[in-house]
Formats: sequence, C-alpha cells, structure tokens
Amino acid sequence: MPRLSDTMTEGVIAAWHKNVGDPVKKGDLLAEIETDKATMELESYQEGVLLHRGAGDGEKLQVNDLLAILGKAGEDVTALVAEHSGGGGAVASEAPKEEAPAAAETTPKEEAAPASKSAPSAVDISKMEEVVLMPRLSDTMTEGVIAGWNKNVGDTVKKGDVLAEIETDKATMELESYKDGTLLYQGAKPGEKIQVNDLLCIIGKEGMDIDAIVSAAKGGGGSAPQAETEQEATPASKEAPEASKQTETAHPQAAPQQAAQPAQQEVVNEGRIIASPLAKKLAEEKGIDLKYVKGSGDNGRIVKNDVDNYKPSAQPQQAAQASPAPEAKPTPQTVQAPAGQVSFDEVPVSQMRKVIAKRLAESLFTAPHFYLTMSIDMDSAVAGRAKLNETSKVKISFNDLVLKAVALSLKQHPKVNSSWLGDKIRYNHHVNIGVAVAVEEGLLVPVVRFADTLSLSQIAVQVKEFAQKAKDKKLQPADWEGSTFTISNLGMFGIDQFTAIINPPDSCILAIGGISQEPVVKNGQVVPGNIMKVTLSCDHRVVDGATGAAFLQTLKSYLEEPLRMLV
Repeated sequence: MPRLSDTMTEGVIAAWHKNVGDPVKKGDLLAEIETDKATMELESYQEGVLLHRGAGDGEKLQVNDLLAILGKAGEDVTALVAEHSGGGGAVASEAPKEEAPAAAETTPKEEAAPASKSAPSAVDISKMEEVVLMPRLSDTMTEGVIAGWNKNVGDTVKKGDVLAEIETDKATMELESYKDGTLLYQGAKPGEKIQVNDLLCIIGKEGMDIDAIVSAAKGGGGSAPQAETEQEATPASKEAPEASKQTETAHPQAAPQQAAQPAQQEVVNEGRIIASPLAKKLAEEKGIDLKYVKGSGDNGRIVKNDVDNYKPSAQPQQAAQASPAPEAKPTPQTVQAPAGQVSFDEVPVSQMRKVIAKRLAESLFTAPHFYLTMSIDMDSAVAGRAKLNETSKVKISFNDLVLKAVALSLKQHPKVNSSWLGDKIRYNHHVNIGVAVAVEEGLLVPVVRFADTLSLSQIAVQVKEFAQKAKDKKLQPADWEGSTFTISNLGMFGIDQFTAIINPPDSCILAIGGISQEPVVKNGQVVPGNIMKVTLSCDHRVVDGATGAAFLQTLKSYLEEPLRMLV
C-alpha cells in the first residue's frame, strides 16, 4: 500500500478494478484507494497476472502492508501471503521468494525494486521502523526534489515536526515526521532528487549503526543516496560551492530558505505561514486567516489547539494586502548573446514540467479530441458585470461569469460533466470545475468544488485565492484533485481563440478567448458588438458532436442573458 498523501497512514479499498486471475498491463487501473484526503486511482507499474489481493472492498490496509501480488499465471503465492500478511488465500503453483517483493510492491519504476529482489538475504528497509521512504505526495508524483531540510543529522525529531520541504510535480510541500528519535541520515542534499519509495532519511536512537540500512538502500535500485554523518552535516547555506550552484540553477526557489537557516532550526521564509496540515484544514473550515494565529509549536508553528483557541479580535488593516510577490527567478532570456556567436542556456526539466509533458502527451495521443467553436455576444454580460461590481464587495471578472455559466450548463448536460475511466464512464452528479492557472514553472489546475451552488462572489473569492496559492506554491493535493470539467482562459493575454488539451480523466475542456469589438448585424443594422469565442475540446470516446454542441448552446444562452444565472 503506497502513501498517497503526506498525512496518510492507512488506505481503504474503495473498489478493485481487477479480480484475482485477471491479466494486468502496465498503466492498468488496479484499484481506487480512499485516503484521508481523497479517493485516488492506483495504476499498475508492472505486467503480469493478479494472484492475490490483500484486502476486499471497504477494508483498510496500513501504508506498506501487502496490497496485491502480480506474477505469472499458476504461481503459488501461499508462502508469500503468509510471510507478508500472516496468511490468506492464494492461487496455485510456484513462486520464487526472491521475485515476490517485485510483484507485490507498487513502486513507480520497475527498476526501483526492493533490495530483496537482487539479494534475498539483504535488509528489507521498507519494514524497518527507523526508515522514512520518500512518500508519494501527489497522484502523479514519481520523484521528489529536496527543497530544503528543516532538521540536520543529529537533531532531535518529534512526531509532527517538519523534516523537510519536498518539491513535487505540482507544489512544494512540508513533510512531517511520524515518529520520535534522532535524525541519523539524510538521503539527499537540497536540490537533489529521490524516487518515490527510496530512502529519504533514518530516524532512530542516537548511536544506532545505520551502515546496513544505507547499504541495502543503495543495493535496492533507484537513486543511490549520499551518506551523511554528524560530522558531515552542515547548514544548507554552507554547502560546497558545487552543491550551492546546483541548487540555485535547478531550484532557485529553495535558495532564500537555505540562506535564512543558519542551523536549520528555524523555518524563515518570507510571506510563508508554518502550520500543520490539520491546523490548515481546520482554519479553512472555520474561515480563519492563519496569518493572525499565534503558533505554540516548534519555531512558532501553528497546531490544531492554536486554531481551536483562536479568538478573532482586531485584525490589522493590512488584511487586505496581498502576500508579497515571490522573488523573480533568473531566466535564460536575461543574458545578452554576443553578436555573431552561438549562445544558449540549458536548465533541468522541473518536476512540474515533466508531468505536464507526460500527462498531456498521453491525453492528446490516446483520447480522440475534436473541437467545437462558438461566438458569443457578450454585450449583456459586459453591462451586467459593470452593474454587479458597483455593489459587489469582491470584483467579479468575466472568467467568474463564464465559470458560473459553465457550472449551470453542466447540470443540464451530464455527459459533458463525465470522466473516462478506461473500462467505464463516470457521469458525475456534482460539478467540480478545474481552473487552469499559469505559474512560472508551468500550469496548475485548482478545483472550484460544487461550482453550480456558489454565488458569483464566492466563485470570485475562491479563484483569486487559488491563483495566489498557485503562484506561492502553496496548493495542496486536495486543491487540485477531483475535477469533472476544466476551463482555460487566455483572453487576458489578448488571445482571440485557441484549442486546449483535455485534462484527464475529464472528458472536456473549454478554451476561452478574449472579448473583442467586432461588427455584428442587429435588427438589420451593422453595429459594434462585444464578441467572445470559446472552443470546447471533447473526448470522442465519451462526448459526441451533437452533445457538445447542445452544451455550448446552453452556455451561450446564459452568457447572452446573464440574469438567468441569478434565478
């Protein structure tokens, strides 16, 4: 059972998509796993036959417990099941022990198999209490980059302390410790990568011999961690020049933090609030702005009790001020190329860019896209928005109007509000709209949930908050999971019309162009009109042309008569 969120300790089998005896291909959906934050799909990383399932639908498994065994048809897995789960059913024939862990593990890469595959007698680090493996912090994460360590080798660690900040493909997230002890080993330095399920660190009793663990980790495939001792442990700001240079070029956002941590005991990051995930969730539910809550945890960290005991008093008038903009990162374009001389810069591909490339390429080349474009008369919307903003406490944008109109249209056209799941189509009764947000490293898609039930003001607030969190790299998995439809708006950049690639598993995405003044015919007269063009990208496996066209007609009717949205 993989760790599918930063706080997950166990998972519930929401549904199996493969039965014992079924053939499984790499990329097939094995099961849906309910974590503490969301229900996520688990894909197979290898091929074979499903020989054993570690739990039935609705049952729980602890992280790293036996979830499934894949192997050759007819193999006898009785001994393996008994070894890893104390018994259970099996299929038949023979299963060499040294091959079993590779079939049972759900590692992100076939080559990243546990040490027991290559050396049956080696230490199985995944079962050791002192070992912390790199968790999967998003549904698409295969590796993480150490943005910065908050603890040094030799430091005392308590349960709930922030060990490190991990840069995933979508955000930089805090990793909390699940145990007490002393940090004995770090698997990588700031700026370096670690594969999911590889050795991240070791937390145990002071003086413990860690050589066997480190050796087993290196022999088990994946990235070979850099061993550190207490004497070698230095603050990030005192790294060797080569390491500092690598951190600055590959991950410049980590540099300010490293410079501000003389002994990495304090978390000093301008404009950033340090709080536990539970405190953040509780504050969001209560509508409390954490910048006004005083933390009682380590280094002023906000915990659950601080939120529970918070009393809103006089908040500073600076509440309305936006968070300070993140420091601009150097870009290759800032360097002037000498005349007549070939010159270029090369930068490593970021985690986010890797996943964007992988997912959108898969979407475009596996989903049969077709496109429907419609022109919408926005005269009434332009006039209506101006009147709304005369009284609204929150500025309503055209994007907010479109989002509301899309949400209401989806309720009338459930086939467009659907998800392609390979062997079935899910028709969603709820409307969760993903809003594509451009950030410096790529693209994020936070989700406005139950958008059809929200007012325009509520939509405006949520979209603005998500946009700021995306730019500050503070979005969490719960913010971007579970969309049923996506919109992408480039109108503010002066783009008249474009097509977008579907964000799987959604079946459609709407590309919104800018509003431009064009000559239109009204009542037999040519007059200036405010025209906006939208293009719906559809997955033909789910949505047919007539279905997509009917959806656009409904959307057009709402935007051309926006008062209908307020009824």
